[in-house]
Amino acid sequence: MTTPLAAKIAREYGTPCAVIDMDKVERNIARIQAACDAAGVANRPHIKTHKNPMLAKMQVAAGAKGITCQKLGEAEVMAEAGLDDILISYNLLGEQKMARLGALQKKADMTVAADNPVVISGLPQAAEISGRPLSVVVECDTGRKRAGVETPTEAVALARQIATSKGLTFAGFMLYPTETGWVDAQKFFDQALAGVREHGLDASIVSTGGTPNLKNLGSLKGATEHRFGTYIYNDRMQVAAGVATWDDCALNIYSTVVSRAAPERGILDAGSKTLTTDAGGLDGFGLILEHPQAKIARFAEEHGFLDLSRSNTRPNVGDVVRIVPNHVCVVVNMMDEVVMVRGEEILGTLPVAARGKLR
Repeated sequence: MTTPLAAKIAREYGTPCAVIDMDKVERNIARIQAACDAAGVANRPHIKTHKNPMLAKMQVAAGAKGITCQKLGEAEVMAEAGLDDILISYNLLGEQKMARLGALQKKADMTVAADNPVVISGLPQAAEISGRPLSVVVECDTGRKRAGVETPTEAVALARQIATSKGLTFAGFMLYPTETGWVDAQKFFDQALAGVREHGLDASIVSTGGTPNLKNLGSLKGATEHRFGTYIYNDRMQVAAGVATWDDCALNIYSTVVSRAAPERGILDAGSKTLTTDAGGLDGFGLILEHPQAKIARFAEEHGFLDLSRSNTRPNVGDVVRIVPNHVCVVVNMMDEVVMVRGEEILGTLPVAARGKLR
């Protein structure tokens, strides 16, 4: 069955189409900001999920301290739009990126993360270009085994290198603990903080992260801020993590059933170029709201293969369905724009302004 709004979306924009419910977006922004306020931790939302300055400004207007970006291109789009307090939570390397970072630092207050001496040794070039000190946080690995130093001793050594580098200011630590690793993260942080204080330094920024860590917000004694990203839209992974409900999922992919070649299978017009093959450890590649027992079992580029063997209800050819993606951040990055709705009203489109931006 196709809802009246879905029919209208299909007529005006076609499918597959990414649609955001602005009522839910505003509610998600308010909910997380309230949680940060209650925990006494500043909110520094990660814009990698939505990649749009208007939404970032809504987050700041609701009380966010600043924003987080993962890429220079994202930060450039945000700074150009007037966002002023930006953390880039990623190692930046090379003269080209230092030139861009220096230009950014002229427009906005920048903080960058680093987890090795090579990255730190290049950052003074950006500070020199900007004509003012550049703040640097040390990224610490507290169990996720991604980026970050693995020991407090390494963290202290990098903090000292930052503090003695021309044009750089040691600002603190950045952590992304696993959902069950906060006790170990506390031990790591306590040792690192004690170590830098022995050398006359201190941490004005202690940044923790992750929407799945909502339940741990404020658990790290000494944390000053938290980097939430996915919360503005939410997705199937956040529901599985217990930090969102289906009603909190503000972005749906509207997709048309284009084939029902057999009773227990079908084809959607949303394939891997729309919904992404990032399963997120879940069974299937999205939840169909109208047919929750149906399974999006696999993809071709423009084909979503439906397994209807366990579904009590089955769609017909031509039905437009709404899908909650597994991992919404990746889905948004494949879109040039999203359609905004409020209730049954279509408000227009919103560009994914920082999508794929290189320079």
